[in-house]
Formats: sequence, C-alpha cells, structure tokens
Amino acid sequence: MTETTRTRTAPDGAFRSYTTRSPEYRAAVEALRGLRQELFHDAFAYRPLPPRSVDGALGRRLSGRRREYAAWAPHAVVAGAGLLAMFVGWRSTDGGPAAPVAGLLALVPVLLTLVRPVGAFWLSLAATMVSSAFAGAWGDWPWQPGSFLSHLTVLTVVAVRTRPRTAAWMWVVTAAYGFAAETLFGYHLDNNSAPMLVVSALLLLAVSVWHIRRSAAQEVTAQQTQTAQERSRRTLLEERTTIARELHDVVAHHMSVVAIQAEAAPYRVENPPPELEKAFATIRENAVAALTELRRVLGVVRAEDYEAPDAPQPTLADLDALLANVREAGLTVDKLVTGAVRELPQGVELSAYRIVQEALSNTLRHAPGATARVEIGYVLGGLGLRIVNGPPPHAAFGKSAHGAGHGITGMRERVSMLEGEMTAGATDDGGYEVTVFLPVAKGEESE
Repeated sequence: MTETTRTRTAPDGAFRSYTTRSPEYRAAVEALRGLRQELFHDAFAYRPLPPRSVDGALGRRLSGRRREYAAWAPHAVVAGAGLLAMFVGWRSTDGGPAAPVAGLLALVPVLLTLVRPVGAFWLSLAATMVSSAFAGAWGDWPWQPGSFLSHLTVLTVVAVRTRPRTAAWMWVVTAAYGFAAETLFGYHLDNNSAPMLVVSALLLLAVSVWHIRRSAAQEVTAQQTQTAQERSRRTLLEERTTIARELHDVVAHHMSVVAIQAEAAPYRVENPPPELEKAFATIRENAVAALTELRRVLGVVRAEDYEAPDAPQPTLADLDALLANVREAGLTVDKLVTGAVRELPQGVELSAYRIVQEALSNTLRHAPGATARVEIGYVLGGLGLRIVNGPPPHAAFGKSAHGAGHGITGMRERVSMLEGEMTAGATDDGGYEVTVFLPVAKGEESE
C-alpha cells in the first residue's frame, strides 16, 4: 500500500484524519521531482558555452592568434562531431531524397548543445523519431546511423556541461524511449537500443567520473587556499605577539623610570611648593597605573612558560656581536654605516636590530654559502636599512633565495608598527634584497 489513512485527536477534542505515505511512494515522488528539475525546468534556457581558458600550461605556450583560436577549441570539436554525424546520416540514406533531412536532423541537435544543452537532448530524441519515420522498415530501429552518432554526441556534451545527476536522467529517458519504441513499433524489426545504452552508459560514466574528480580537485584547492590563509594569519598573530612581548619590556622600563623620577623630583628641590609636590605625585600615580594596566594587557599575549629576559633588549649598538655570530655560522657579511650615528628611540633600534637579524637568518637558511651586506643609513627624519645577499653558489640563476616568507611577515609587521616603508624581493643576479625605512620624528631622537 502506498497510502494509509489514520485518525488522531486534535487539541480541541475533535478527530482528525491524515494520510501517511509509504517510503516507496516518497522515493518515487522525489525521483519525479528530480527528473522535472533536471530535464524539464528551463530546458531550453540560453546557456552559451563560454570560451576555454588558455591560462594552462599548454595555452601559455601559444601566442598571438593561436592563443585566441585555442579558446574556441571545444566549440570546434563539437561542430566537427556534428558534421561527422551529418555525413553519416546523409550516407545512410544512399543519397536519396531524404538525405538532406537526415543530415540536418543529425547536425542540428549537436550544434544546439553549444547554447541550449538540455533542450538539445530533447531535440535529439525528437530528431531520432523523425529519422526513424523517414527510414521506415528499411533502416535500423529506433536509432538510424546518423541519429545514433548524433545522440551519443549530445549525451556526452550535455553531460560535460551539466552534472552527473542530469546525465543519469538522460540515460534513463533514453532507455525508456528505446524500450517504448521496440515494444510499440519495432517488435518486427532489429532493435539497436542495446548498443546505444551500453555505449552511452560507458560515455556518461566516464564524464561523471571526470566531474567527480574535478569537484574533488576544486575542494582540495579551496581547502589548501583556506589552510594557507589560516597559516598566514596564525603566523601574523605570532609575530605580533612576539613584537608585543619585546616592546612591553621597553615601555615598562620607560614607565618605571618616569615613576621613579616623579617620586624623587620633589626631594631635589628645596622647599618645593605644594602644587609642585601634588603635580609630581599625580605623575607618579598615573605612571604606576599605566604600568599596571600595561602588564595586565600584555599578560594576555604572554605564553604560560614565557619569562621576561634578564638582559635589556638589543639595539643597533649590539649589531657587531650579531654579525660576529653570523660569520661564525659560515656567512660572509659586511657592514656599511653612513650618516651621523646617533641614538634613536629604543623601539626603533630594537625593530632595526630584529629586521637585520631575521634577514640574515633567512640568508643562512635559504642561501647557504652566499655573501651578504648590511647597510645602515642615518638620514634626516629616520633610519634606512638595506640587507642584500647574493645567490647561493649552487642555485639556479634568477631563482629567489628565500622561502615561504614567514620572516618577511615579521619584518613587515615591525615596519608597519612604526609607520615605515619596506620592500623585499629577488635581485637580478638571483639574490635577495630587503630595504627598510623607519621614520623618526625630530622630537623623538635622543639628545
């Protein structure tokens, strides 16, 4: 049974009857709904086949007009298959009066797949019926040679242009047509529906597998892209956390000095006025409060096992020791300083030191055996840095000597924090160059 009538009591006390559907009935309804959605809904909608992308490995090898023609290669293939079907249909009538009609009935459905794919399938079935009517009892039934080739081409092209579920429904409808044609009209003729169904099933299966593989490849590519974005975001957050930890020690040191000097200042003046003592007390209270809040906020980004460094944060004055360690690791590096050397804000000096350190570390990792040069320029309004390395001895010419760029991300974060400018990229000889400018306001420079 497909339906069962039952009764139940409604909230108002009255009896209500309702009908339940069997699983088989629901499955049949869903199947018909899928058939209507795939093959009837907007069956003759205008869906032109777009030109093929020529950005692949083969397309990049072409140039000029050949590259333009390559974009229309799928259209040419479909048109060629249609012309072949037309020729077969023409020849199958032995050049009789019905030859032009048989040729056109084989050609038109194939060409229609370029603009109205689902509609081309229905037209192909209609053309098959007309061709069989013209052939009568002397031709193959129900697929004439031209219709046979034309319908296979239509099924393949439409399956490529739609999705596997549409291909399955087309095969089912084709099988139903073959069965009906044999049962109602061709019981006394040789039926060739079996070859059509076998060959079309193999073709549609191959196209469906291609669709599935392409969808899987697209999903993998999307996941890889998302993973790369997440990795880049995580790296960026890690770099910002590292910078925040380092700058915390710099800012905390200055705030502590302010608090101590504000507390000691009244004792340096004989008989200070009450207003001055109150002002210094306010300064000290604000400095201590700011230091407390700073420690509370920075505690969020500190790891549980993080320990504050015992030594002060490095500056450009410690650069010679860094270069000595790098030379001991096997990197030949020179240093060039231009301009009037002066003491800069500690945040600028720390960032400059870390940028040089990261650039030289990248050289050691990605360009072993190369030479490097560090240029430091004290210019008006800021500090200029240029770290450049040559190509590694055994690297291919023109290939970048640096890796995925996580170190570059950290450099850019430090430069961005100081509102500076940075460029990084491969040099003409196959090396790598990092150029940075860190602005320093005139009032921020130490006397």
